[in-house]
Amino acid sequence: GIDSPVAAYLMMKRGCSVKFVHFFNDSINSRAALEKIKELVKILSQYNKNTKLHVVPFKDIQSEIIKYVPSEYRMIVYRRIMFMIAEMLAKRDEAKALVTGDNLAQVASQTLDNMGVIRSSTDMLVLTPVLGMDKQEIVNLAKKIGTYETSIQPYEDCCSFYIAKHPATKSKIGDIQKIEKRLYLKKLMTEAIGKKEIVGSS
Repeated sequence: GIDSPVAAYLMMKRGCSVKFVHFFNDSINSRAALEKIKELVKILSQYNKNTKLHVVPFKDIQSEIIKYVPSEYRMIVYRRIMFMIAEMLAKRDEAKALVTGDNLAQVASQTLDNMGVIRSSTDMLVLTPVLGMDKQEIVNLAKKIGTYETSIQPYEDCCSFYIAKHPATKSKIGDIQKIEKRLYLKKLMTEAIGKKEIVGSS
């Protein structure tokens, strides 16, 4: 989307070296969608040294979630697992923090309640540089750095795959943890990391 590339740029602007992680479901995401992500990383690489993109297969994890997680909580569980996997990759790269394009209350997963539940899935510092910006500010910056035209290209978002029309906005960590006990998360995450592709320099 528009927000994540801008968030990455803002961290680069403050001197951070940023690596990228993309979660890919080949049953809903076309290869053209993956090329869009690669193009965004290419644009951002002009501001960043040693750019690397991890492409993590997410299909099997999503299939497991869809089987056992009520639709109103799937987005939250999707994102918690994404954070868990990102943390594993970050530690391998000796990274000091995770960065997201979350923008407060823009979508259901970005309410204060849900962000707290999602972030509790990782012990790492999570940075959200566009959290308090309004959408037009983010759009203006995306245009300035050259990511906007690529960001608005049609894209099948795996985060919206089989979620409720009205997702939960005030989730509770205890409820989510009970649901996650139904899932074989460790095995699935290990397999996904083992199958990931790396694009760019190391």
